[in-house]
Amino acid sequence: MKGLDFYIPAVVLVVAFTCRLPELIRHWRDPLVRAVSVLLLVASSVFLFAAPPTIGALNDLTGIPNFSAPLVYCILTAFSASCLLLLINWRGGPDERTRQLGRWCAGTYSTVIVALIALFALGDAPVERLRDFDTYYATTPFVREMILVYLLAHTVAAVVMTVLCRRWSLHVTGSLRSGLLLMVSGFILNLIFDAAKFTAVIARWTGNDLDFFSTSIAPPVASFSALLIGIGFVLPLLVQRLSVTWQTWVTYHRLGPLWRELRTVVPVGSRSVRISLWSPADLRVTQRVADIHDGFLHLDPYFDHVLRDRTRAAVLAAGADGRLAEATAEAAMVAAAVRARAADPEERIIGLADAYTSASSEGPRDLVGISLALRSPLVEDTRRRAASTESSTP
Repeated sequence: MKGLDFYIPAVVLVVAFTCRLPELIRHWRDPLVRAVSVLLLVASSVFLFAAPPTIGALNDLTGIPNFSAPLVYCILTAFSASCLLLLINWRGGPDERTRQLGRWCAGTYSTVIVALIALFALGDAPVERLRDFDTYYATTPFVREMILVYLLAHTVAAVVMTVLCRRWSLHVTGSLRSGLLLMVSGFILNLIFDAAKFTAVIARWTGNDLDFFSTSIAPPVASFSALLIGIGFVLPLLVQRLSVTWQTWVTYHRLGPLWRELRTVVPVGSRSVRISLWSPADLRVTQRVADIHDGFLHLDPYFDHVLRDRTRAAVLAAGADGRLAEATAEAAMVAAAVRARAADPEERIIGLADAYTSASSEGPRDLVGISLALRSPLVEDTRRRAASTESSTP
């Protein structure tokens, strides 16, 4: 495969990191955003630097046989730490407690990384081994300890993550539960990876040869486990983001009838801010709400509060709840005001009523409810009566 089994997951993880890069730049101070981005970047680095072609190239470049071995072990240790850090920030809790756990985790695994480098420097590994470094040097002083330290650190992280994710999954539902169960599966595979490595190394200690556990079984298990862990971390965040975006677009479209009703009052060309075709949904909603409120400002002198009260009473009498009655009453008042405003091109009524304060003194309007209520038969009847009154006016 010439390293493709390593490079393909590395590329997938780099693409995922690139997709999150704009959010990382915008929200650099958010610990959760940083933790997710670091995890994706470190995970991709594990596969990139663990690929045999990369190992050989780095060894040749530095002139140090097996230079890549401690580098890969350090990156793998950093990956274990980043998983724990992400889970710590993901679960939340008191800020001081979260920071304390984060510092403890970072400090512990930083110490492990320093120990790996020191043990490699003290040991002697003159023969380059691209795929079987662990078993070839399993009995070499100091290098043996380096291999043992990285496997223990990786195993501890996998056990902790498996237990915590499993425990947390029992108390949540939906995409978060699915993501946690995927992570549990991924970390169980990590434990299988560690078991395969330990089996091969211990076999060498006892004079046996079970290298295939390390060279043939462990690498594909590691690749699949990283895929499951990555999906498990990203899935709840992606579903949450898509859900928020979807709800924002739903709100935008639900505001459409009310926005279009008021377009004749506040022409589109009078907007202070232009929205491009590529503007995000939340900005579009903000602009649409601003346009609607501008329309209300222009219509305020034409609002018939008696009509609103009468319509509310009629809807309540029909058995509707108070929220629907209020939205329908507001919609009827808006529809009648639009007609009244159209019948007064010279704006003779302006100044006869208090500007907007009278209409908004009872609290903020339910704009989405008003927009949906514009299709109510009562509102349609209000439009017809307003039109007939307008046509009968000399």
